Amino acid sequence: MSGIQIKSLSKSFSAFQVLSDIDLTIERGEFVVFLGGSGCGKSTLLRMIAGLESVSSGEIWIGGRRVDQLAPGERGVSMVFQSYALYPHMSVRDNMSFGLKNIKTPKAEIQKRVDAAAKILEMPHLLDRKPSELSGGQRQRVAIGRAIVREPEVFLFDEPLSNLDAGLRTRTRVELSQLHQRLGATMIFVTHDQVEAMTLADRIVLLNNRKIEQVATPTEIYTRPATRYVAGFVGSPGMNFLPIKAVADEGGFIAVTLADGAGVKTSIRSGDVPQGSLTLGIRPEHLVMATSAPADINGTLETVERLGDRSLLHVRLKDGSKLIGTDPGMSGASVDSAVGFTIDKAKLALFDDQDIAYHPAH
Repeated sequence: MSGIQIKSLSKSFSAFQVLSDIDLTIERGEFVVFLGGSGCGKSTLLRMIAGLESVSSGEIWIGGRRVDQLAPGERGVSMVFQSYALYPHMSVRDNMSFGLKNIKTPKAEIQKRVDAAAKILEMPHLLDRKPSELSGGQRQRVAIGRAIVREPEVFLFDEPLSNLDAGLRTRTRVELSQLHQRLGATMIFVTHDQVEAMTLADRIVLLNNRKIEQVATPTEIYTRPATRYVAGFVGSPGMNFLPIKAVADEGGFIAVTLADGAGVKTSIRSGDVPQGSLTLGIRPEHLVMATSAPADINGTLETVERLGDRSLLHVRLKDGSKLIGTDPGMSGASVDSAVGFTIDKAKLALFDDQDIAYHPAH
């Protein structure tokens, strides 16, 4: 199993630049997820690693070997696509073995690899069926099995769960995580779905506007986003952003006055943040509806989303700013009523005018 090094990689289609100067190292055995919105370049980056897109400039190394000038079949990678691309007239066994037959792999070796892959994917009982006899999740497992039998250095997954319904996506996501643990292989998975990224990845590579915004573990991405884009993209719902009217130093920590007049002291050291206009970031779960404790911030309730374990409260502040807070359980709050929230001050973030994030010291 091999790691991957991407050095100063760029991609353009005529005058349109898709990726610009990408540098990234993926360790051997890592499960890395490329995450981002439509058009951010995540699938293009995956296809460049696979050899399905040419490189405009830069280098790709797999297992210490430069591969960006090699044909796809010479790179030691295997790709699983969004569409299953199975041959309908062939059995599962024949679909999985087709690529090996094309490269003249001995028959006994083909049978050994197919049987081993079927065992890993818990589908030996499906080997004699045709694709039309399989569910969507089973077809995707066949596509993954077809990749496994090639014994690649790197597995590449291009939004492989997007054609599945919600329940099946959850089950297949668990199966993929277990597969990674069993194989210990290097895997790259492309998705726009943050839940898939947060639950599968050892590290997330979040792309935006032709570049990498942040590379970090799911926990780090969520709790300490590097930029405003990351903070807004990751989380459901994303982070609240509130304009700041004034900034002061209180005992070495930044205290702010919001546009609606509320004062909030943060746990961010004053010397860590440059002077200039700032925005306060608060995740909805760190704004909890005040019942007995004094509220840190108040507003008028506009909408309630009751989700069972918690309710999301959409609130308008006095200055017209809007935020989303939480109330544990099925909230009894009424629309158009006055509500207040307590703020977890240790979890706040500040963003400068370049959208760079600042957090409390570890």
